Amino acid sequence: MVEVLGKRRFPVTELELFASARSAGLKQQTPWGEVAIEEYSDAAAGRLDLALLAVSGDFAKAHARKLAAQGVAVVDNSSALRLEDDVPLVVPEVNGDAIGNHKLIANPNCTTAILVVALEPLRQAFGLKRVIVSTYQAASGAGAEGMAELEQETRRVLVEGGPAGHSVFAHPLPFNVIPQIDSFQPNGYTREEMKVAWESRKIMGMPDLLVSCTAVRIPTFRVHGEAVTIECERQVTPEAARAVLARAAGVKLVDEPAAQRYPMPITATGQDDVEAGRVRANPVFGDCGLDFFLCGDQLLKGAALNAVQIAERMKLG
Repeated sequence: MVEVLGKRRFPVTELELFASARSAGLKQQTPWGEVAIEEYSDAAAGRLDLALLAVSGDFAKAHARKLAAQGVAVVDNSSALRLEDDVPLVVPEVNGDAIGNHKLIANPNCTTAILVVALEPLRQAFGLKRVIVSTYQAASGAGAEGMAELEQETRRVLVEGGPAGHSVFAHPLPFNVIPQIDSFQPNGYTREEMKVAWESRKIMGMPDLLVSCTAVRIPTFRVHGEAVTIECERQVTPEAARAVLARAAGVKLVDEPAAQRYPMPITATGQDDVEAGRVRANPVFGDCGLDFFLCGDQLLKGAALNAVQIAERMKLG
């Protein structure tokens, strides 16, 4: 988030970094020089114009509303408040107007943000009846610990010749894929899969949208891929869909199969825009069906970048 603030030249007059007592006193290099980390307190954070929260859901529940009530503009990256009726859930390219005068905004799940930035322009052009999505989610979606485990256990297999172990993930991730992210719900879907459905409906203002998701962890470090099938309300052709995606804000059309150009984690890493490609007609839904593939950097559009884009549209002070 700090890097994105600097890259986008956000008008920061003073940057304050808060963490737990364990990190207090440590110094962090930032685009505004070296900043000492402070132990969090509501009193200290209450002096801010803007607070970007990258914390646990419990912390957000305890402090986010309190800060907003003090006049601080708050963007919360946790899942705690996303479905609360009085807290807008925002992807600026899709529903930026929902920010209005609100002081507390929720940042969506990374997979959802990557999906809806491509879905919304297609919905506007062709209508939308149902969405089926399968995700290919990088180890970094589980945090720094997930990346470290993938590297360590891959090394164990390739260098030491031993079997891969696991503690962060439910199973060894090297040379494997795991069709479980988060806990299973009573309906057989995981919480990660349901977040895509719940949050997409709220962001797009379509409470009855039919959404089915299968979320899969794969052994890459960064960027989430998503294979998407949609049924539109009106006839859609791949050519028309490509034209819509090519001019959509936050989307980069990468769709030249003959040249073997399509969205991939290796090309989407570090990029602000979500790559979209492999656009083709889906015969299951006839003239109204469409398939496409997305890759988006979940640390940027799926988290830090989206949070800063929200902050850019909020009324500060």
